[in-house]
Amino acid sequence: MEPTLAQEANAEGMAALRAGNAPVAAAAFVRATQADPGALPLWRNLAHARRLQGDTPGERAALDAALRIDRLDFASQLRMAQLLEREGEETAALSTWSAVFQLAQALPGIAPPLQAELDAGQAYCAALVARLAGAAQRALGTAKGRSESENRRLAAMVDQALGRRRVYHNECAGLFFPFLPEDEYFDRDQFPWFDELEAASQIIAAELAALIAGSDDLLRPYVKFEEGVPESQWSALDGSLDWGACFLWEYGEPNLPIIERCPQTAALLERLPLARIPGRGPNAFFSLLKPHSRIPAHTGVTNVRAIVHLALDIPPGCGFRVGNETREWVEGKAFAFDDTIEHEAWNDSDRRRAILIIDAWNPHLSEAEREGVCAYIAAADQALEGRPVVR
Repeated sequence: MEPTLAQEANAEGMAALRAGNAPVAAAAFVRATQADPGALPLWRNLAHARRLQGDTPGERAALDAALRIDRLDFASQLRMAQLLEREGEETAALSTWSAVFQLAQALPGIAPPLQAELDAGQAYCAALVARLAGAAQRALGTAKGRSESENRRLAAMVDQALGRRRVYHNECAGLFFPFLPEDEYFDRDQFPWFDELEAASQIIAAELAALIAGSDDLLRPYVKFEEGVPESQWSALDGSLDWGACFLWEYGEPNLPIIERCPQTAALLERLPLARIPGRGPNAFFSLLKPHSRIPAHTGVTNVRAIVHLALDIPPGCGFRVGNETREWVEGKAFAFDDTIEHEAWNDSDRRRAILIIDAWNPHLSEAEREGVCAYIAAADQALEGRPVVR
């Protein structure tokens, strides 16, 4: 290695570039890299001169040498992505542009000329992804007889492969049951009792309307912290009826004053196969979200349950997101989701939104597993209270 010779040759090459003489510059940079082959900037300079010469193989060889020194060098990755794009090597270009975009996120500041190059790369990749998505849609659309669940999973596979979908995972604040599928929304056919629930939606909505007519006294803030809890994303809702709740069942205990005023809703809840866990469930409550209010993104307590929403009074401008999928509530319709996957809700309308929320078992749990969950929780509760564990 001869650093002094490398510096002299590099200076000669830079002067030739300023003079617009790419061949002389390239020859100088070749000597520079021969004198100091471990100096990454020299290989970048050589690649630049080769590009000005129109020597694509030479540019590629120089960029390969630079990336062998540092695979995370942003400038070398950018120029390689542009080379692959020019050469029509679409698969490699898409992968390399992806690396460029990730590296760009760590840059302290991006000058307008560089941002223009990145924007051009984004547009190129977006066109490729759109073409791939179209081809995937045509291929997947040829199969017959797939279920809703199979279609959702295949669509998620394609979106993830194309970089259009983030994969969300369970985040449990409490009991986590391993090896269950991480569904965002559960399939309707896993809840055959939804037909009965939806058939009663107008009755339920009428009982709720009568319950809260002219007064919010029966509602309470869904979010209520003890004094001293530090500021968080929930602070705006703490103690506020912007998100109000009226419980029929709470932690497995009936709220008799409410149940007595909603007899048909209560009777229906008794018939449904809810998650009945001593001291834990079911929970069943009316959830009311005031106009221009938002429930921030969060995750729940345990993945042994599915959370069911029955839409009762839904103004326009309301929405609900679980993981990657956003849905609108449809009055009289129910859906179930895993609340240990990040979710959020909003009401951008000028009217209050009302739904019924109830706990059901995660449909992927067998009956024996459900019994095991109940037995474990009961044993843990008794053990912590210092009493013998009852089997």
